[in-house]
Amino acid sequence: MPRATGTFTLDSWEPETYDEAEGATLSLVHVTKTFAGDLAGTSTTDIITATSQVEDSAAYAGFERFTGTLHGRKGTFVLHHNATAYAGESALTWDVLPDSGTGELTGVRGSGGIVNDNGAHSYHLDYELG
Repeated sequence: MPRATGTFTLDSWEPETYDEAEGATLSLVHVTKTFAGDLAGTSTTDIITATSQVEDSAAYAGFERFTGTLHGRKGTFVLHHNATAYAGESALTWDVLPDSGTGELTGVRGSGGIVNDNGAHSYHLDYELG
């Protein structure tokens, strides 16, 4: 199974808190990114975040539409995100939404992860093209 790797930058991070109460704050965040590496292009993402009142404890889930190229093949697809952070450790995973690929990426499926190293973001995506 091929693996795509590279980096991305956060171009915008627009949070909107919708529930702030004891225990956790819930927010909807709109994010735009620029990808470099085996994924080259841009994306828009909407995530729901939950941040606890304990430092470094948080979680999010959401969807991201990527537009660009994957190993030179042009198209779009949607990624489903799931992430948690606790005590300085984090797990950030994503899966390609089945049947969301377009153009030369029609039939793409796969999964991978994201690493946030003090604001420097890298990714990997193990994928197949149907």
